[in-house]
Amino acid sequence: MFNNVYRGKRVLVTGHTGFKGTWLTTWLLDLGAEVCGISIDIPTSPSMFEELGLESRIEHHIADVRSLNTLSDIVINYKPDFVFHLAAQPIVSLSYSDPLETISTNVMGTANLLEVLRKLDDECYAVIITSDKCYENVEWVWGYKETDAVGGRDIYSGSKGAAEVIFHAYQQSFFKKSDGKVRLATGRAGNVIGGGDWAADRIVADCMRAWSNSESVEIRCPEATRPWQHVLEPLSGYLALGQGLVDNANNHGEQYNFGPRSEQNHTVKDLLSDLSEYWTFDKSDDAYIVTDNIPFHEAGLLKLNCDKALFNLKWEANLNYKECIKFVSEWYYSFYQGQSDMMKITRTQIQEYQNIAKQKELVWCK
Repeated sequence: MFNNVYRGKRVLVTGHTGFKGTWLTTWLLDLGAEVCGISIDIPTSPSMFEELGLESRIEHHIADVRSLNTLSDIVINYKPDFVFHLAAQPIVSLSYSDPLETISTNVMGTANLLEVLRKLDDECYAVIITSDKCYENVEWVWGYKETDAVGGRDIYSGSKGAAEVIFHAYQQSFFKKSDGKVRLATGRAGNVIGGGDWAADRIVADCMRAWSNSESVEIRCPEATRPWQHVLEPLSGYLALGQGLVDNANNHGEQYNFGPRSEQNHTVKDLLSDLSEYWTFDKSDDAYIVTDNIPFHEAGLLKLNCDKALFNLKWEANLNYKECIKFVSEWYYSFYQGQSDMMKITRTQIQEYQNIAKQKELVWCK
C-alpha cells in the first residue's frame, strides 16, 4: 500500500486527536509508521482518539501550533520523515463566535509549521491540509480546479484561503527548489463524514447524538447539495500525495483536490434518509425536523475537480455512495450498541477500504 513508503518512517501528525487526525494516525500505524502527534486538546467527548486508546501507541503531545517555540522543539527533536498538518479550528459556526481564534489557528498555526520546516536540516516531506472551503465559492455547477481563486465569504473559508496564500508565499520564498531537503504540497477536501466524528454543528455528528437517544435532529438546509465522501477517501489522497512528493519532485509546491465521484452529490435530506435506515424510525421523515433558524451563511453547492490528482498521483476515489453510507452507519451503530473494541472495528474498516481499492485495481493502493 502506497509502495510501503511509510513503513518504518517517522511521521508527525498535527491535529492527531481530531476526527480526521485519529483516522490518519490509525491508518499510518497499520502501514508500519511510527507516529508523533501534536494537538491542543482532546476536542470532543466522546473522543474517537480516546476510544481507540491511541495515546499509548504513539508519541503524544498536547501543544498549541500557535506556539512557535514549542512546535519547533517537538519537530526538531522528533526529526520526522513526513508531516501531515491537520491542526485547525474546523467548525464554521465557531468562526462566527470567535473569528480571531479561527484566524490565528488556521493561518498562524500553518505559518509556524512552515517556519519550522524551513529550518530543518533533515529531509522531510510535508502535506499541508487546508479545505475545499478555501475557494472563492460562486456556486457554479462544475468543480473548482486548483488554479481557481481562493477566498471566502465567511471567516472559516477566509482563514483557509489565507493559509493557502501563506503556503504559496513560503514555498516561493524558502522552498522553491525541488531538490531541497524539504518538499511540500497542500491538499484540499471537504464534506467528509465517517465514524467517530462528534464535533459540534456537523450534520452526521448531530444526527448520531440525537438518533442514539431516539430523537429527531434539526436540519437547516435539507435541499443543499454536497459531494459527501467517507473520511478514508481524502486520507488516501493525502497519503498518496506524501508518496507523490517522494517519487516525483514535480509535485513539490503544488496544490491537490481530493473528492468523491460526481455521482456522490446528494442533498442533506437524501443523506439523512439513507443514514436513518440503520436506526429505529418508522419512516425517515421522523429522523429530522427542518428549522428556519439559519444563523450563518451556508453554501448551496461546492464541489471539486480532482483531475489533477488522477493525472499526477493516479489517485481516484474508491467508495460509491452506498458503501460510504454503510461504513459511516456501521461504525456509529457499533459504538452506540456498546461494542468495546472500536479500534478493531476501525482497523477492519480501513482493511475493507483497502480491499475494495485493490479489487478495483486502483493504482494508488499498490
